[in-house]
Amino acid sequence: MAAHIEAQSPHTMNTYGRVPIALSHGQGVRVWDVNGKSYLDGLGGIAVNTLGHNHPKLVPALQDQIAKIIHSSNYYHVPNQEKLASKLVDLSGLTNVFFCSTGLEANEAALKLARKFGHDKGIEKPEIVVYEKAFHGRSIATLSATGNVKVQAGFGPLVEGFIRVPVNDIDALKKATHGNPNVVAVFLEAIQGEGGVNPFQMDYLRQARALCDERDWLLMVDEVQCGMGRTGKWFAHQWAGIKPDVMPLAKGLGSGVPVGAVVAGPRAAGIFQPGNHGTTFGGNPLAMRAGVETIRIMEEDGLLANAASTGAHLKAALVRELGALPGVKEIRGQGLMIGVELTRPCGVLVTRAAEAGLLISVTADTVIRLVPPLIITPAEADELVSILAPLVKSLLAEQS
Repeated sequence: MAAHIEAQSPHTMNTYGRVPIALSHGQGVRVWDVNGKSYLDGLGGIAVNTLGHNHPKLVPALQDQIAKIIHSSNYYHVPNQEKLASKLVDLSGLTNVFFCSTGLEANEAALKLARKFGHDKGIEKPEIVVYEKAFHGRSIATLSATGNVKVQAGFGPLVEGFIRVPVNDIDALKKATHGNPNVVAVFLEAIQGEGGVNPFQMDYLRQARALCDERDWLLMVDEVQCGMGRTGKWFAHQWAGIKPDVMPLAKGLGSGVPVGAVVAGPRAAGIFQPGNHGTTFGGNPLAMRAGVETIRIMEEDGLLANAASTGAHLKAALVRELGALPGVKEIRGQGLMIGVELTRPCGVLVTRAAEAGLLISVTADTVIRLVPPLIITPAEADELVSILAPLVKSLLAEQS
């Protein structure tokens, strides 16, 4: 008997415009709903399910951990915190890690780090540079750092202390901060996710790093969505050959178990002292085991190389099928973080793709976002394009 899925439960807050699907289980890059219909997962839980679903190496490790201890609290040492921190330090070239549970928390901690960095230098009202189209979360502070008037509407007054500049314009950054002694940090996503899969140029990242060094600012790179191997390197900023001072992580770090982290380099690692920041759930034994095992499996299975090669294959297939169409503005991104920007709104494609057996999202109104699990194969990438391309062509034809 088919289960009927309500568009909105009468008992949950009306916070999501949900697709009328309830997922039951998954295997690899496929998921099934409660009615038995299968879908190719091109969304990966919004860049979260790094290892796909029911991974044969991850599941037994999590089962083992659940049988031992799930939560203990940060009153006590958690051995896998040190193990995961050590691994993140090795992969990033930075020095210390604070663990939390979400990307929002990681970004909130980064903002606190920047403010305390300023206060420790005698700056009474620290200011942080943020970007147009940025998205850093929905708390009052991270919402204020976000560059989207629609998600900010109704939540004023926003937190002060932010200077907003356009993406990839170093002169605009210099002009906006000229002669301002209160600037303490530059905060950016190496590839903007919610803003439309907008990559920062490598030269800009290098110039921003140099400017931060010159002026003793923190360079804070939000890798919540684009990090953890998604672009073919562990962290997207590594393509530019730079190191940030502060790097928030989350999403793919635990392959679906909530894990957030703030990785800091020498300029920022000693700012927080006991009592300055904390968390109840962050760094719990289950989350730490998920992070340790995710990285181990990614290394064992060569998933960075797969993200790079299968991502290039997917992007090339999209360009071949859609790139020449007049309604397609740009196909961009790196590795398995790809955006297809159309010249018109395309939110209807989320439901149409689901009906056709494909999970995707549309962000910034006009951008199809593809962030599948990093285990996706070239054959599955071809299948994704074979489902998506006709839907895009049909939408453009009916709107032309």
